[in-house]
Amino acid sequence: MRAGRYLEHKEARIEVIPLIDIMMFLLIFFMVVTLKMMEGAGITLQLPSSKTATTMQPPVKVAVGVKEDGSILVDNQAHTHESLTALLKQKKASAPKVEVIIAGDKTTSLQTLMSVMDDVRAAGITAVGIATKKEAGGA
Repeated sequence: MRAGRYLEHKEARIEVIPLIDIMMFLLIFFMVVTLKMMEGAGITLQLPSSKTATTMQPPVKVAVGVKEDGSILVDNQAHTHESLTALLKQKKASAPKVEVIIAGDKTTSLQTLMSVMDDVRAAGITAVGIATKKEAGGA
């Protein structure tokens, strides 16, 4: 038994297999993310032509805020029930689809929110939602 055996220096090695695993994971991750970013761009198609083709416009989204005292805000401007209906009718006339999200204060009464929803429906808009926040412990 040699006395110098414990003092021998081992040559340093680079473990390549874990590096390959990490690089493959990153490659797959970025491929999936890139494909999600370019929806429909992965397929090359020769689209047919049409003389009456038009560009589809995305829906106009309007956020309506309702404070605790019942005041209505759209784009930080106060509105009455009548002016809200008139504003939404104007937006509906200029866009093919309008979506409205009603964001009420936590203590706003349900009747107040329903009155605002009635104003939205009176403008002819059926895509209406109420904004909430997700609870921390919710399933």
